[in-house]
Amino acid sequence: MLTDPLPRKPRLLAEFLRSDQMAELELPPDNRLNIRAAAIESAIKDGKRVVVGQACADFLAAAAAFYNVQPPGVRALAARPLRVRESGWSTELFGDYTFETMLIRIWTRTAVRKQITSGGTFLSTLCHEFCHHLDCQRLGFRHSPHTRGFYERAAALYHHARGTPVKRLCWVRMPRGRWRIDWSRMNRLAPRAMSLEQSRPGGMFNLPARLPGE
Repeated sequence: MLTDPLPRKPRLLAEFLRSDQMAELELPPDNRLNIRAAAIESAIKDGKRVVVGQACADFLAAAAAFYNVQPPGVRALAARPLRVRESGWSTELFGDYTFETMLIRIWTRTAVRKQITSGGTFLSTLCHEFCHHLDCQRLGFRHSPHTRGFYERAAALYHHARGTPVKRLCWVRMPRGRWRIDWSRMNRLAPRAMSLEQSRPGGMFNLPARLPGE
């Protein structure tokens, strides 16, 4: 995962820096999201998109009620779109959020082999897109940039919902003021205490993929 470049316009830069510094997210004190996350993982294994969509809508409604925002719409779609580049690499679109319509789209199958997405990956994507919604509707980040703080908040929501321990995100500085997560360092770290729980316009969540397989 890679942060967005630093904006040049002062207003956008101020929003970006505020988002970057907000690493923690208030989380429900009960298991309302855990129960619904488990229902999503069960539905995704079944593979029926209607059932998956209903489970996602239930999760988002519960999350929105806790944060006192209007729940976003959600559409569970089939195989992820695949964008192939001239270099031979491709990018899969796991999910996106449209600011104007407050709609989350999320894909249930892999792009190449059309296999059912793993429950953890699917839930992580859903939490990522909901955090774009939360940025706009509650936190005052109207452009919802991908910052280190954004990824920390999305990770907190995901691990809380799934009931898994949180690791401190490790960052490596990149050109143009960007940062990427250093997964090798993270894998060597012990999980954080659970009390410390974790795009640019259009809210697209893309991850690299190799062809021809997954």
